[in-house]
Amino acid sequence: MILKEFSKYLQQYNEEITQSKTSATKLLCEWIKIVINKNPKNNAEKIVHKEIMFAENKSGDFIILGKSDSGRILVNALYNFALSYENFLMSRWLENKKPHDFNISNQDK
Repeated sequence: MILKEFSKYLQQYNEEITQSKTSATKLLCEWIKIVINKNPKNNAEKIVHKEIMFAENKSGDFIILGKSDSGRILVNALYNFALSYENFLMSRWLENKKPHDFNISNQDK
């Protein structure tokens, strides 16, 4: 249920991920920050509130931690899902490419 909610969020940024404007792991951090900074409205958000801690300093550096063993498992699962989602998008993008699409020898001439 939580992966489904995160997946919905990621799908909004498919184009940005394939164009390397952002990454799924960056979006994971943004999503967790958004969910934690608002009042939970559904069970997925309630679980994130209960199981995950997000801390940020004045410089913008942050850390995401599980509050318990199940929270650590959840953070790890979300992180692995983000990586696999990005790999999936990139492999789908690569399906339609031909070797000459990557020919860089003619550039800058």
